[in-house]
Amino acid sequence: MSDPSRPEEHRFPCENCGAACRFEPERGALICDFCGHEEPIDSGPWKGGALREQDFKAAIAGHLSEADVIEARITKCPGCGAEITLDDDTHASECPFCATPVVTDTGTHRQIKPRGVLPFALDERTAHKAMDDWLGRLWFAPSGLKDYARKGRKMDGIYVPYWTFDAETTSRYRGERGTVYYETRTVMRDGKRQQVQVPRVRWRPASGAVARFFDDVLVLGSTSLPKRYTDALQPWDLSSLEPYQPQFLSGFRAEAYTVELPDAFTEAREIMDRVIQRDVRFDIGGDRQRIHHIETRVSDVTFKHVLLPVWTAAYRYRGESYRFVVNGRTGQVQGERPWSAIKILVAVVIGLAVAAAVGYGIALSEGGF
Repeated sequence: MSDPSRPEEHRFPCENCGAACRFEPERGALICDFCGHEEPIDSGPWKGGALREQDFKAAIAGHLSEADVIEARITKCPGCGAEITLDDDTHASECPFCATPVVTDTGTHRQIKPRGVLPFALDERTAHKAMDDWLGRLWFAPSGLKDYARKGRKMDGIYVPYWTFDAETTSRYRGERGTVYYETRTVMRDGKRQQVQVPRVRWRPASGAVARFFDDVLVLGSTSLPKRYTDALQPWDLSSLEPYQPQFLSGFRAEAYTVELPDAFTEAREIMDRVIQRDVRFDIGGDRQRIHHIETRVSDVTFKHVLLPVWTAAYRYRGESYRFVVNGRTGQVQGERPWSAIKILVAVVIGLAVAAAVGYGIALSEGGF
């Protein structure tokens, strides 16, 4: 009988030879590198349909069923704080986000089980090429870093945790609608009187209500990578989410969420509020709008914990750590942009030389030579 307190292991032996299989993005199946056996992954009864949402209030109250939680063996990076789930055979590793060496602990953590997973669609070779092309477009990046990154160092495939939220909202507002009109005024310009049209705004009270259903408001469940990177990897094709199955994680790592559900919903509300404010301005109409007060009622809140695929690379170059991330579905690349002081200095010198040459040419032409 299995021990429910043990973390779930993502190891799948080959039916033919017993060697460990891994998920192959290009084929969408488990592949044995030893004998080449291929085993498809059954997506189950949800194939082609929407994943079941979970009740937000029940989760906050701690009323989720045992089937909705998971025990995971997690190690925390001392450098960037990332929490990575590992199998029982891994005891020392390197953080995929900042390249800091880490030694695993033996503790387990109880977390909400992922409801869905967006499988990798790009393999490491394709992701590495996308990163190389991106680096090639960085004119002022140090050549040494480009060469170092292009030597073929292994990239890590990471499933990054996200939360999605659905909610019904009804918002009542008070504000003002502004209508622009013009007044004719006489002004002095260059010693002469001139008539000009001056814009003015006529404000009138406005009030009303707007309603919106929010579907899959996406919130990052991790703090290991700057949000400016992960936000720039969007959009994600969430319609292609598969029901969570550990087979999709075979051969990859998964990051445990560090942003708890209540905190994630607070961020989701900020996203919703910005959209609601835009809806209110549209509803007020006119040429300009002032919003004095919005009161929003939120109901029927549901959520999902999902895992999204990201290829990561962390390089240490001359004592500095540089991180790059690649969307595991689209190949979109983001990362820390390094700068080469020498290249910038050369560019400035060339720019000054060109400017001096142009100035000299103009001076010669004006002098009649």
